[in-house]
Amino acid sequence: MLNKIKKYFSHGKDHFLTVIIKGLFWLAPIIAITIIILWIYENINALTGNMFELFGLNPQNHPFLWTVIGVIVLGFIAYIIGIFVETSLGDFIQRIYSKIPGYQTIKELVNIFNTSKSGEKKVLVVLIKGFTTQGYNIGLMYSTKQSVVKDHYTVTLSMTPIPNGGYMFEVPKDKIYVIQEATFDSNLQYLLSMGVKSLAEILKIEPKNIEEFITIEEYLKK
Repeated sequence: MLNKIKKYFSHGKDHFLTVIIKGLFWLAPIIAITIIILWIYENINALTGNMFELFGLNPQNHPFLWTVIGVIVLGFIAYIIGIFVETSLGDFIQRIYSKIPGYQTIKELVNIFNTSKSGEKKVLVVLIKGFTTQGYNIGLMYSTKQSVVKDHYTVTLSMTPIPNGGYMFEVPKDKIYVIQEATFDSNLQYLLSMGVKSLAEILKIEPKNIEEFITIEEYLKK
């Protein structure tokens, strides 16, 4: 395990942050379902207690210090878990939790915001033919798996300023262009700005002709 940690640290800051994100998103649904189970258990048994007071510590006296310590500890744990999720033991634990009702639903909801995904599950910001004759709309592809229709892919067009709503379209591959500079986070900024900021402004790039963007077919061949 120590050798794996050293290997991951040697890949630099970007890789370090990616692994932390992976660990957090793997851990989030497990934490959520565990909290629910403990809440039910504690209410049934009327359990009480404070772990810190057992050691004579009171976090309320130094809230900022304990917040910083908590963030550091959480980041370290998330990084270790980010490495751990790639192991067979990580798969085994996830399979156990998947038997609990509600876990898969929570996991899928949390994964929507996971920017560390790769391969077929990587979130892409794309352009598709819009509602007007000439224009294009900016949408998201939460997966690069083919739709139920051959050579079509599912694209979600989000609402603004509330991005958790929207519409899903099955779009032919030659009508989808990938904005490679964009991420889920930058698209979220764009939606929340309600168009006050252009996506080009958020990405700090010059506007391009549509021919300068690659199609999803070209992207998948890379």
